[in-house]
Amino acid sequence: MAGPLHTFHALAFVENISLKDLAPEYPDANRTAHVLWFSTPGGGTVFIYPFGVLVCQDLTPAERDAQVQRLHRARPGLTKAHVINEEFTVREDPATLPDMRGGVLIVDQFSFERAGVVSLTVAQSAAMDYYDRIVDLMFVQTDKLVEQLERRGTVPFFTRPLHRFIGQAIGSRNEVLSILHLLDKPDAVWDDPGLDKIYQELRSEFDLVDRYQALELKLRSVQEALELVLDVARDRRLVLLEGSIVLLIVLEIVLTLLGH
Repeated sequence: MAGPLHTFHALAFVENISLKDLAPEYPDANRTAHVLWFSTPGGGTVFIYPFGVLVCQDLTPAERDAQVQRLHRARPGLTKAHVINEEFTVREDPATLPDMRGGVLIVDQFSFERAGVVSLTVAQSAAMDYYDRIVDLMFVQTDKLVEQLERRGTVPFFTRPLHRFIGQAIGSRNEVLSILHLLDKPDAVWDDPGLDKIYQELRSEFDLVDRYQALELKLRSVQEALELVLDVARDRRLVLLEGSIVLLIVLEIVLTLLGH
């Protein structure tokens, strides 16, 4: 006979969250370097990740709203708009092995360690959607620069905005690499063969590896295109500088001749 359902709701914010700074506002919570979590009076669990994702397990809509409001109070300045929502369901069935059916994860038993892995994967998927939007915007801005270079054969004279843009691309890529840990197995997986199967099913369901590789490729492409545009801008400035030096030399010669 099938057991209970467990529902996970992930909410990804624009900003990252410092778990160390957040901890005093959650005295009832447990914390590691990668997650802060606590149980709610209604029997649910809340997970907060430093890459800006709140995951609620088995909370009613009213309870979820209350936890979001609590996070906003604990983390002033947290953006309320442009957030990403992700939902996932797990069903317990003691008579079956871990498997994915119709977008629902079926497990024989559901421990806290397994809930933690599900929560992390759902949080990573929500964060991935957020980074996808950022990279898409970068692509639009990069296309405008490349189109200008193709149409006019020139780029903006001032390079500081290009420097900032390249820094943003590199920063986003490094953030994906260092914070999301998409290619690292959680420690709990090594001690539970069934959890390893669950983890593989989740990665496949959310297509995390392919999405991660596609995102990294996009970021690298944006970075390379911007570096090319920056090189063209530098060459243009160098030509103008050399022309200015030649003009100054000619002017000095003319002034010298007039003086004689």
